[in-house]
Amino acid sequence: MAHILPALENGHAPITLQQYFRESLNEFEDWQVGDPEPVLEIGPEIVPISDVFGALRGCTDIVPANVVGGVTERLTKPWEGEGPLDEMTFSTAARVMSVLVRKRQLEDGRVASMTESYSPSPWHSL
Repeated sequence: MAHILPALENGHAPITLQQYFRESLNEFEDWQVGDPEPVLEIGPEIVPISDVFGALRGCTDIVPANVVGGVTERLTKPWEGEGPLDEMTFSTAARVMSVLVRKRQLEDGRVASMTESYSPSPWHSL
Protein backbone atom coordinates (compact mmCIF):
# COMPACT_ATOMS: atom_id res chain seq x y z
CA MET A 1 0.00 0.00 0.00
CA ALA A 2 1.50 3.34 -1.01
CA HIS A 3 1.05 6.30 1.26
CA ILE A 4 0.67 9.92 0.40
CA LEU A 5 4.00 10.84 1.96
CA PRO A 6 5.95 13.15 -0.33
CA ALA A 7 9.05 11.65 -1.92
CA LEU A 8 12.60 12.85 -1.45
CA GLU A 9 14.07 14.87 -4.28
CA ASN A 10 17.80 14.25 -4.77
CA GLY A 11 18.12 13.40 -1.08
CA HIS A 12 16.15 16.43 0.09
CA ALA A 13 12.84 16.24 1.92
CA PRO A 14 9.96 18.60 1.25
CA ILE A 15 9.12 20.71 4.30
CA THR A 16 5.88 18.78 4.79
CA LEU A 17 7.82 15.53 5.24
CA GLN A 18 10.10 17.25 7.74
CA GLN A 19 7.00 18.43 9.62
CA TYR A 20 5.62 14.88 9.65
CA PHE A 21 8.94 13.80 11.16
CA ARG A 22 8.51 16.31 13.99
CA GLU A 23 4.93 15.17 14.55
CA SER A 24 6.11 11.54 14.60
CA LEU A 25 8.74 12.39 17.23
CA ASN A 26 6.01 13.93 19.37
CA GLU A 27 3.80 10.88 18.89
CA PHE A 28 6.70 8.59 19.82
CA GLU A 29 7.28 10.62 22.98
CA ASP A 30 3.63 10.17 24.00
CA TRP A 31 3.60 6.44 23.10
CA GLN A 32 2.76 4.45 26.22
CA VAL A 33 4.00 0.90 26.72
CA GLY A 34 1.30 -1.52 25.59
CA ASP A 35 -0.37 0.94 23.20
CA PRO A 36 -0.35 0.33 19.44
CA GLU A 37 2.18 2.16 17.29
CA PRO A 38 1.16 5.80 16.93
CA VAL A 39 -0.11 7.04 13.58
CA LEU A 40 -0.48 10.36 11.82
CA GLU A 41 -3.60 11.37 9.97
CA ILE A 42 -2.37 12.71 6.65
CA GLY A 43 -5.29 13.73 4.53
CA PRO A 44 -7.60 10.75 4.26
CA GLU A 45 -4.88 8.25 5.26
CA ILE A 46 -3.58 6.87 8.52
CA VAL A 47 0.22 6.51 8.41
CA PRO A 48 2.24 4.70 11.12
CA ILE A 49 5.12 6.76 12.45
CA SER A 50 7.50 4.00 11.33
CA ASP A 51 6.51 4.78 7.73
CA VAL A 52 7.33 8.47 8.24
CA PHE A 53 10.74 7.56 9.65
CA GLY A 54 11.26 5.10 6.82
CA ALA A 55 10.47 7.75 4.22
CA LEU A 56 13.37 9.87 5.50
CA ARG A 57 16.04 7.16 5.61
CA GLY A 58 17.78 8.57 2.51
CA CYS A 59 17.43 12.25 3.41
CA THR A 60 20.66 14.25 3.50
CA ASP A 61 19.08 17.39 4.99
CA ILE A 62 20.35 18.53 8.40
CA VAL A 63 17.93 18.17 11.30
CA PRO A 64 17.22 21.57 12.90
CA ALA A 65 18.94 22.05 16.27
CA ASN A 66 15.59 22.33 18.06
CA VAL A 67 14.63 18.84 16.83
CA VAL A 68 17.95 17.02 17.35
CA GLY A 69 17.37 16.86 21.11
CA GLY A 70 14.18 14.89 20.56
CA VAL A 71 16.29 12.17 18.96
CA THR A 72 19.53 12.34 20.98
CA GLU A 73 17.81 12.22 24.37
CA ARG A 74 16.72 8.69 23.52
CA LEU A 75 20.24 7.45 22.77
CA THR A 76 22.15 5.36 25.29
CA LYS A 77 25.47 6.93 24.23
CA PRO A 78 26.17 10.63 23.67
CA TRP A 79 25.68 11.84 20.10
CA GLU A 80 28.86 12.81 18.28
CA GLY A 81 28.41 13.89 14.67
CA GLU A 82 31.09 14.00 12.04
CA GLY A 83 30.70 17.69 11.28
CA PRO A 84 32.22 20.65 13.10
CA LEU A 85 28.88 21.37 14.77
CA ASP A 86 27.92 17.72 15.33
CA GLU A 87 25.14 18.04 12.78
CA MET A 88 22.68 15.19 12.34
CA THR A 89 21.02 14.37 9.04
CA PHE A 90 17.38 13.33 8.79
CA SER A 91 18.68 9.99 7.50
CA THR A 92 20.54 9.35 10.75
CA ALA A 93 17.65 10.59 12.88
CA ALA A 94 15.15 8.49 10.93
CA ARG A 95 17.29 5.36 11.29
CA VAL A 96 17.64 5.92 15.04
CA MET A 97 13.91 6.41 15.42
CA SER A 98 13.14 3.37 13.25
CA VAL A 99 15.26 1.24 15.58
CA LEU A 100 13.53 2.70 18.63
CA VAL A 101 10.09 1.97 17.17
CA ARG A 102 11.13 -1.60 16.45
CA LYS A 103 12.59 -1.94 19.96
CA ARG A 104 9.33 -0.70 21.49
CA GLN A 105 7.35 -3.18 19.42
CA LEU A 106 9.62 -6.02 20.53
CA GLU A 107 9.34 -4.95 24.16
CA ASP A 108 5.58 -4.93 23.86
CA GLY A 109 5.64 -8.38 22.24
CA ARG A 110 3.56 -7.24 19.29
CA VAL A 111 6.00 -7.80 16.45
CA ALA A 112 5.18 -11.48 15.91
CA SER A 113 1.45 -10.88 15.78
CA MET A 114 1.88 -7.78 13.62
CA THR A 115 3.91 -9.56 10.97
CA GLU A 116 1.25 -12.21 10.56
CA SER A 117 -1.35 -9.67 9.46
CA TYR A 118 0.78 -6.71 8.39
CA SER A 119 2.03 -6.06 4.90
CA PRO A 120 4.91 -3.54 5.03
CA SER A 121 4.65 -0.41 2.98
CA PRO A 122 7.19 0.41 0.25
CA TRP A 123 8.84 2.84 2.71
CA HIS A 124 10.18 -0.04 4.82
CA SER A 125 12.53 -1.08 2.05
CA LEU A 126 14.25 2.30 1.80
